[in-house]
Amino acid sequence: MQKLNFPEYTFRFKNRENKIHIFDEVRKKFVQLQPEEWVRQHVVKFLTDEKKFPKSLINIEKELLVNSLKKRYDILVYKPDGKIKLVVECKAPSVKITQNTFDQIARYNLSLQSEYLMVTNGLDHYFCQMDYQQEKYAFLKDIPSYIL
Repeated sequence: MQKLNFPEYTFRFKNRENKIHIFDEVRKKFVQLQPEEWVRQHVVKFLTDEKKFPKSLINIEKELLVNSLKKRYDILVYKPDGKIKLVVECKAPSVKITQNTFDQIARYNLSLQSEYLMVTNGLDHYFCQMDYQQEKYAFLKDIPSYIL
C-alpha cells in the first residue's frame, strides 16, 4: 500500500481468500484492505497514538440519516459526556479533496453537531473547528489532543 502522510505505524494483516485484510483495533476484527481503509486505519492510529483519544470513544463506519437518506460516516469520536468531538471523512489517496468532500461532511454534521471536522485522503489533511453560534468554521493546522 501507498505511504501516507502520517507517522509510521504497525498493523496486523492476514490473507483470506486471496485478499489482504487489516485488523481494525476499534471494531476488533479484520476488514478487507482497500485504499480508503488504509487511510481510515492510519487515522485511527493517529487519533489513538498521537492525539491520545481512547479507543472506547471512537466509532467507525456507522449509519446515520441525512435528509431521510441512509449514509455512513467514516470515523466519529465522542466526548465522555456522549456529545460528538470529531467527525472524520476518509478518502482513498487517489481521491482529490474538493469542495464536494467538505459538502459531504458538512451534510453529515448537520445531524451530528461535532465540535471538529477532519477530511483526509491520507496525503492531505484538513481540520476545522465549528462555531455554531456564528454559523461558520475555522480551519486549523491540527486538532487538539484528548483532554479529560
